[in-house]
Amino acid sequence: FDDPVRESSCVACGECVMACPAGALMPKTLLDTAGHGARANAGDVVETVCPYCGVGCRLEYHVRDRRIVMAEGADGPANAKRLCVKGRFAFDYVSHPHRLTRPLIRKEGAPKGLNVDPANPFTHFREATWEEALDAAAAGFRRIRERHGPGALAGFGSAKGSNEEAYLFQKLVRTGFGTNNVDHCTRLCHASSVAALMEMIGSGAVTAPFTGVADSEVIMVIGANPTENHPVAATWIKQAVKRGAKLIVMDPRGQALKRHATLMLQFHAGSDVALLNAIMHVIMREGMVDEEFLKNRTHGWEDMKRHLSRFAPEPMSQLCGVPAKKIRSAAKFIGEARSVMFLWGMGVTQHVHGTDNARAIIDLALMTGNVGKPGAGLHPLRGQNNVQGASDAGLIPMVFPDYRPVSDPDARHDLEALWNAPLDDRPGLTVVEIMNAARAGDIRGMYIMGENPAMSDPDLTHTRAALAGLEHLVVQDIFPTETAMFADVILPAAAWPEKRGTVTNSNRQIQMGRPAVPPPGEARPDWWIICEIARRLGLEWNIEGPQDVFAEMKRAMRSLDNITWERLEREGSVTYPCPAPDHPGKSIVFETEFPTPDGKARLVPVDLVPPDERPDGD
Repeated sequence: FDDPVRESSCVACGECVMACPAGALMPKTLLDTAGHGARANAGDVVETVCPYCGVGCRLEYHVRDRRIVMAEGADGPANAKRLCVKGRFAFDYVSHPHRLTRPLIRKEGAPKGLNVDPANPFTHFREATWEEALDAAAAGFRRIRERHGPGALAGFGSAKGSNEEAYLFQKLVRTGFGTNNVDHCTRLCHASSVAALMEMIGSGAVTAPFTGVADSEVIMVIGANPTENHPVAATWIKQAVKRGAKLIVMDPRGQALKRHATLMLQFHAGSDVALLNAIMHVIMREGMVDEEFLKNRTHGWEDMKRHLSRFAPEPMSQLCGVPAKKIRSAAKFIGEARSVMFLWGMGVTQHVHGTDNARAIIDLALMTGNVGKPGAGLHPLRGQNNVQGASDAGLIPMVFPDYRPVSDPDARHDLEALWNAPLDDRPGLTVVEIMNAARAGDIRGMYIMGENPAMSDPDLTHTRAALAGLEHLVVQDIFPTETAMFADVILPAAAWPEKRGTVTNSNRQIQMGRPAVPPPGEARPDWWIICEIARRLGLEWNIEGPQDVFAEMKRAMRSLDNITWERLEREGSVTYPCPAPDHPGKSIVFETEFPTPDGKARLVPVDLVPPDERPDGD
C-alpha cells in the first residue's frame, strides 16, 4: 500500500469506488453541498450503452433532477458489468455550459476562423429559430447543387451517433445532394483493415469477438494499446493470460500490456510487414501451417510459399530490430497453438501501407487456420463507439449499406426502388480527397455532423483553409467545435445520453441506447435534424422516430435479418449475423466458408514498402 500509484497496476477504472462496502469511497457527484451522500439516493436508473470506444460496454446512468449523477456497469455481453474510467466518470460533458442550445447563423461579414470564444460565439453568430436555420442550411445546399452540380457537395457523418443517424445521413447525401461524396472517421482509422478484409475474406467486420480470448491458447496484439484505448477489452486479455494463455505483444513502444506479455516484440516503426513475413517464413519452413485449411478454404498458397521464402528471420531482424531468436519464438507460439486471436489497432492501419500491414496479419491467420473456430479470429479493435455501425450503414463513399459497391447495378436497383431516387454509380470522394477538393474549390458546400476535422485532421493549416473557403458549411454538433467556427449555420444536436437509437460495437453486437436526460434548450436528435433538411431538399421520408429508420434499414441490410427494434428494446443486445428470431447471434463466423463467390479466402503476398517518414529522436 506504500507503493506510488503510478507503479501499481491501477488503471483508474473506479471499480474500487463501486465495490467499497462501507461507503467510504463513492463518486463525488453523489455528494451534496455539505459533503454528504449515499448510493441509495442516486436517483432513477436508465440502462444504455457507453458513448466512448468500440468496446460497447452497457452501463446504467443514475439520474437525479434531470442530471446524470452516477454511472455503473451493466451486465452487457462486452463488459460483464465492468467499466473504465471514462465510462464510469466522464459524463459531465452532457451538462457542460458550452453546450449548443439554439441554432446559430453567421453574422453578415463575420470572418471565418478560430477567433471565436466558444463561451461567447455571439461575436460572430446570431441565434435563429429552427425554421430559419433549417431553411438557410437547405437553401445553401440547393443553390450549390443547381449551380455547380451534385459533385460540388459533400458530407462528413459521425461514428459517435446512432446507426439510424448514420444511415439517414448517407441516404441524404446520396439522394438529396445526388453524390456519393460521404465519409466519416473510419477513413482515418480502420478503412485499411476493411479494405484488406473485404479483399481477402469477403467481409469487413471482425470474425470473432475480443471476449473470445477466453478460449485462446495464444493472443497476438499488434499496433494496439488496449489497456489505455480499450481498457475493458484489455481486462479480458489479462484474465486469459492469468488462465494460461500466451500473449505476444508487437509494438514499437513499450506499451502497457508489456508487463503481461509472454513475448514482447518491440520493432522499428514502419517495419510491420518485415516482422510478420519473417514469422510466416518460419511457420512455413518448420511445417507448422494448417495444410487442410489451406487446401480446402483458401487460394494462393503456392504463390505465398514462393513469396515467403525471401523473408528469413536473420535479414528481417536487421530491418525490424527484433532478434531472430524472438521472431522464431513468436512463430513457434503461433504455429503450434490450436487457437490464436489476432487483435490489432491503428498502429497497424495509420500508414501509407496500412492495408499491406492488415493483409499480412490476415495471411498469418489463414495459413495457420485461425479463423472460424473458438478462441481464434481476426479482430481489428474499433476506435469510436459506433465506427462499426456507421460503416455497416453505408457511411463510406464507395459502398452502400452492408458494403454493397456503388458500382454494383443490382445494389443500385434495390436501393433506388427503396429510396425512390436515382443513385450515382461512381465512388465518391474520401475524407482526404474531399478536403483536397474543397481547398481546390471543387467542393463548394459541406454538411458536417459530429466530426471536427478542423482539430482532428493531420494537416490543420490545409484543412482550415479548405473549410474557410467553402461557399456553404453546415455543422451539426453538441459543442461549438473548431469546425463550427467556420460554419455558416450551426445546428445544436442532442448528445448520446439524450436520445434513443442503436449502435454496433467492435464485436458486431447491435445494442439499444436509451435517453437518460432531455437535451438542453432547443437541441434536437440528429435523426430529426437530418429529416428536416431532407424535407427541405424535396425528399419525402415519412419518418417519425428512429424505430422507423431501423425498419427501413432492415429492408436495405440483410445483416439485420432476425433483429428487430422490439427485440433490441427487450434484450438490449443482439449479435449479427443472426440466423433466427430467437438466436443471440453468431459471435464466431466463417466456420465452414467465407462470404466470397466460391466460399474461399484469398492469400495476398505483401512486399516491403518503406514508410514515407521515419520518427526522429524527438
